[in-house]
Amino acid sequence: MIPARAWAAPAADAPLAPWSFERRDVGPHDVRIDILFCGICHSDLHFVRSDWGPVKYPAVPGHEIVGKVAAVGAAVSDLKVGDAVGVGCLVDSCRSCPSCAAGLENYCDTGATGTYFSVEKETGRPTYGGYSDTIVVNRHFVLRMPQGIDLAAAAPLLCAGITTYSPLRHWKCAPGMRVGVVGLGGLGHMAVKLAAAMGADVTLFTTSPEKVADAARLGATRVVLSNREDEMKAARNLLDLILDTVAVPHSLGPYLKTLYRDGTHVLLGLPPTLHPASSIFPLVDRRRSIAGSGIGGLPETQEMLDFCAAHGIGSDVEVIRMDQVNTAWERMLAKDVKYRFVIDMATL
Repeated sequence: MIPARAWAAPAADAPLAPWSFERRDVGPHDVRIDILFCGICHSDLHFVRSDWGPVKYPAVPGHEIVGKVAAVGAAVSDLKVGDAVGVGCLVDSCRSCPSCAAGLENYCDTGATGTYFSVEKETGRPTYGGYSDTIVVNRHFVLRMPQGIDLAAAAPLLCAGITTYSPLRHWKCAPGMRVGVVGLGGLGHMAVKLAAAMGADVTLFTTSPEKVADAARLGATRVVLSNREDEMKAARNLLDLILDTVAVPHSLGPYLKTLYRDGTHVLLGLPPTLHPASSIFPLVDRRRSIAGSGIGGLPETQEMLDFCAAHGIGSDVEVIRMDQVNTAWERMLAKDVKYRFVIDMATL
């Protein structure tokens, strides 16, 4: 077993604190990674607070992991010590079902293994995330960091980046497509950047007038203040696709009316309770759809990283020390970050 250090939650209502544990030994198909940076995702907080179900404590969050290869198994021939790599939300899947065969491991028919909040198949122990100094992962779930990419800014791409890139690709975002983005946070700012880089005409919906200038900087063509009825009315039938990144319950009806015929409203945010019910009429009178999307498979995630490197795209990050993590979580809840915290693991 490999000694490891981390910051972990000892209980649902306790702050993160230093913790020592062990990773499994490197198997033939494994890669051991010395972690350099780990992004902070709102899902980390949901996980350790048991918002999504019972958790075995101590719990180590973190699924936006970037580091350097420290060791490879005997069967791994395409990575070497020192290579820059990343690990996102998944560390395993069945790799035999139709979804996995299609490169959609995130939709594994038997259930993928999460970087945290899952059980490690090799040991039967809980999976421990990236708020730690090292991790051992099967090669299939290790991503190459493209040459020249900023490693700190790349960490959130492994969740926020692929969560917004995947629906843009699935719904065939291309030059001239009219894309709306609801919310300008960790996911929303990546949705604006990626859609603009794909050539879309991007509309940002926000309730915050102070975000108008930043939305333009990120690539939005226009900003609609969604709490102003006149602006929402003026945006009706304007869009082909909406990426809804907001993680609190809100009415979908006003946004559906901004879609043109056959437009799709894609839900990406994960609120703790259901969105309020909306009238069926905005759906049937323009053949509009409501859909959902969750991260992406490994091939698409690698494609996303390469796309970001080619277009000079990274997440807007604030790099923090490990001992600032509890304060960063409080600031994240208060929306006091533009737009993603990243932990420098050299400070662990």
